[in-house]
Amino acid sequence: MSYPFLKGHGTENDFVVLPDPDGTVHGDLPADRVRALCDRRAGIGGDGVLRAVREDGGWFMDYRNADGSVSEMCGNGVRVFARYLHEREGEGFPMRISTRAGVKVLDRTGEDYTADMGRPEVLGETEVSVMGRTWPAVHVSMGNPHAVAYVENLAEPGPLLEPPEHDDGVYPEGVNVEFVVRRGEHHVAMRVHERGSGETRSCGTGACAVAVATALADDAPRGTTYRVDLPGGTLHVVWTEDDRVLMTGPAVLVAEGVTDL
Repeated sequence: MSYPFLKGHGTENDFVVLPDPDGTVHGDLPADRVRALCDRRAGIGGDGVLRAVREDGGWFMDYRNADGSVSEMCGNGVRVFARYLHEREGEGFPMRISTRAGVKVLDRTGEDYTADMGRPEVLGETEVSVMGRTWPAVHVSMGNPHAVAYVENLAEPGPLLEPPEHDDGVYPEGVNVEFVVRRGEHHVAMRVHERGSGETRSCGTGACAVAVATALADDAPRGTTYRVDLPGGTLHVVWTEDDRVLMTGPAVLVAEGVTDL
């Protein structure tokens, strides 16, 4: 069976987009199909799959990691999803998108898209380990789990080929791990290992978690904008007075076609 797809990215965190308005093409989206689509040598290639399904008069973003596992949320992905809905489905802004982590509201200014990522949860201190070395971390939930660890330089953790070790009692479903360095006032840079995808060029929810953890460490007033540099680009994140996290960055559609993967 052949079916249409698009390819897009947000700060080089890339995705295969699958239009499936009535939910009949892909069913429950089998994990083996996701893995085939995301395969960078034998497939289209991507950090995950965004399936677009109509639901209760709106749109649901069914997000899957590259290994086929289900994820609650994807910050870069929801911006790509919004661009797809605007350009291919005629949806206007502001736009409401349903996800497993609740409804996200997207708006656009020029080439940038802003996502209201909702209220963060700061859940305490934890730790993560890579190759026998351990760092303290801050547990932040953006609808999905994050461990934010500060390092002296981004090369310090070494190659993130395997998921960093963590407390399975704290993160029973696994965790996204961000390693962070400070670049200046309200300016940080990070690397990320995403559960189910490995080290990626960017992570939107991770950038939000990093901004929240850093704002707390800085005792920064609400409404302070943090610049977060990632290998694939830059995102800007604000933790607002009314306890919302707003993430702004680009979203690009780069290709479309038909596949039988």
